Amino acid sequence: MTSPPPAWKPETFRASIQAALDGFVEEQAVRLAPLGDDAARLIDAARVSVGGGKRFRAAFCWWGFQAVSADVPDEAALLRAAASLELLHASALVHDDVMDASDTRRGRPATHRAMETLHREKGWRGEPEQYGVAGAILLGDLLLSWADELLRRCGLPHEVVRRALDRFDTTRSEVITGQFLDVSVQARGESDVEQAMRVLRYKSAKYSVERPLHVGASLAGADDDMLDALSAFGLPLGEAFQLRDDLLGVYGDPDVTGKPAGDDLTEGKRTVLVALALEAAPGDEARLLDESLGRPLSDDEVAHLRRVIDASGAHAEVERRITAHTSEALAALEAAPVTERARVVLRELAAAATQRVI
Repeated sequence: MTSPPPAWKPETFRASIQAALDGFVEEQAVRLAPLGDDAARLIDAARVSVGGGKRFRAAFCWWGFQAVSADVPDEAALLRAAASLELLHASALVHDDVMDASDTRRGRPATHRAMETLHREKGWRGEPEQYGVAGAILLGDLLLSWADELLRRCGLPHEVVRRALDRFDTTRSEVITGQFLDVSVQARGESDVEQAMRVLRYKSAKYSVERPLHVGASLAGADDDMLDALSAFGLPLGEAFQLRDDLLGVYGDPDVTGKPAGDDLTEGKRTVLVALALEAAPGDEARLLDESLGRPLSDDEVAHLRRVIDASGAHAEVERRITAHTSEALAALEAAPVTERARVVLRELAAAATQRVI
């Protein structure tokens, strides 16, 4: 009698991904050691940037592979390939914090703020703020370069990795362009729901779920039909994932999220939640919300804006969309020609991604 496969243990998987990332960063530390103390500081910042997190992107890559093949011939190599998605994510977060002028990330000073503080404490020449921004941009660039390198050097055969690199190239282009869409929408002060959904889709949703599934599945030799089936699951799930993130950006507990209360409001993010509220709120309240975006807010002001959003029905509508997108994704998963083991775990990941509090 064949024994059942071992249970999926997210904590063990996250620890394995962290070990793969730590090992890769240490390889880079040895390579860059001849560059001296400044390079060592950049490596230290990289270590901080790749620490922690839910590792959703790595998990979807891993299970994208197993959706096609239950046999993983080289687990260490596949872990490194999956970890490359986390380097891409770390790069995006470092750059995102600069563009949003965020002070914190996961309860710690954002990279540009930490480097700014270092400059100030050392009494170096020039502007501390400029040094911090320059350092963070370069760290984000380095992490982006490493993401490509880790996938290429993961240990799987070159012809296998080449297929996945095509998907990875598309992913990086979408993320960067999606980020520019976001910056441009904020600069124009526009709050259109359809446009906000486009930003959400390309800045976050696709690279959080759909594209990691594609990278993993491509490593397992997936054909176009399988990739399309994974898209039918991954895209709506990624959208539900980011809609949940948008709610946390306004309603999340700072002690849990590691971000200040109402952080998305003070950063002026014109999310789907905000766009819905501006469309539905009465004129005076809509103007107040619009004029409050992107400026410092007291706790009382954040609480009042939350009430405005609630009263507009936007909060409830986003929850409804999360439920609808998740249901669409799960229905697509049931119809997908994936392995039964992957189907079970992908259901679990869908719940974890859309019902989280951080």
